[in-house]
Amino acid sequence: MKTAVPSRKQLEFQDLEFGLFLHFGIRTFYEGHRDWDAREMSPSAFNPTQLDCNQWAETAKKAGLRYMVLVAKHHDGFANWPSKYTDFSVAATPWKDGKGDVVREFTDACRRNGLKAGLYYSPAEWHSPLYQDPRQYDDYFIKQIGELLTNYGEISVLWFDGSGSEKHTYDWARIMPEVRRMQPNMLIFNMGDPDYRWVGNEAGLAPMPCWNTIEAPAWGAPCIFTIDQDHPSWQPAECDCMMRYCNWFYQDSDVDTVKSVEELMGIYYYSVGRGCNLLLNIGPDRRGLLPDRDGARLLEFGDEIRRRFARPLATVQDFAVTNGHFDYKPESPVLIDHVVLQEDLTNGEHVRRFAISVDSTPAGLQPIVVHEGQNIGHKAICWFPLVKAAKVRLEITQADGPVKIRSFQLHNSAR
Repeated sequence: MKTAVPSRKQLEFQDLEFGLFLHFGIRTFYEGHRDWDAREMSPSAFNPTQLDCNQWAETAKKAGLRYMVLVAKHHDGFANWPSKYTDFSVAATPWKDGKGDVVREFTDACRRNGLKAGLYYSPAEWHSPLYQDPRQYDDYFIKQIGELLTNYGEISVLWFDGSGSEKHTYDWARIMPEVRRMQPNMLIFNMGDPDYRWVGNEAGLAPMPCWNTIEAPAWGAPCIFTIDQDHPSWQPAECDCMMRYCNWFYQDSDVDTVKSVEELMGIYYYSVGRGCNLLLNIGPDRRGLLPDRDGARLLEFGDEIRRRFARPLATVQDFAVTNGHFDYKPESPVLIDHVVLQEDLTNGEHVRRFAISVDSTPAGLQPIVVHEGQNIGHKAICWFPLVKAAKVRLEITQADGPVKIRSFQLHNSAR
């Protein structure tokens, strides 16, 4: 398959790598409620008296994350901002006497902490009776999302959730030009006219290989989720998953299911380490804060990522290119258990297969292949048992165009 070519903003998004997903809204205050159960939830229950979006952002920044995505409106239709187009919003709650605006506090906190601000918006909504009339609902959709895209400054990501839309028809050809007009630099996830795609599960795990170019038929034609496409397109994948076992919104019942650092590192390897972005969800609690255990675990996770990858033993500048091979010969043998690669994707993705080999003795009698892979893409984290290396070689064994390696790092996570 011929590679597509990414836009500048797609490459910038892929460099963000790791973001925080925040499911917060009316359902936070209703223990046990689930998607599409249509159980009524009164706005009177929404009262996060200690809401502190700055705490969310400071924790994310300290952990090394670069963007955050807040649920502005979930399938239940509750608006986390005072929307003029529904009576089911923060304006109908006792929080701040109905004068609060979670979206405002969130976007301000992102900018204060140097994080990119993203908003989740569910196109499907069971609360609104307009949803049964596609034309009227498209009007509502455009007007309501217009509030989010014109009143809160630059929005970097608009996250469309496809759940519930399977039997609904949206006039994407009408909706998307309006969305693009309001935020021309924004990236759109999953629906309409997407810039990046869902990986296909909610476990945070990408397949191998996970190519950035996809064929149009992968979306289906015609497809409820997108404007019809008739050519391959650059669609990097994002892996979303939960900090806890099975709940996106905060629940009291699952506090003991917060993932361990080791499990989170495995998810990191199978997402960021396979060239995708990772979007890890924490549901702020009923105080309006990141739950204590979840927030602490996120910081521990960030510390472990830095411990393993912040101090490379060698970088791409230390490698010599000989006959298309990338070779590194340290002054004395070094112990390594990770090689981290990045392809320069400016002109698309060209590596189709590669191999990493190690000579354990200076004599170089018998190089041993320690890793074989397919795509490098934005990032490939290659890990293997600790081995002594007197020489390390990267060989591109198959490519469909000129290859440029953007980054090449060696690491020893045992030190």
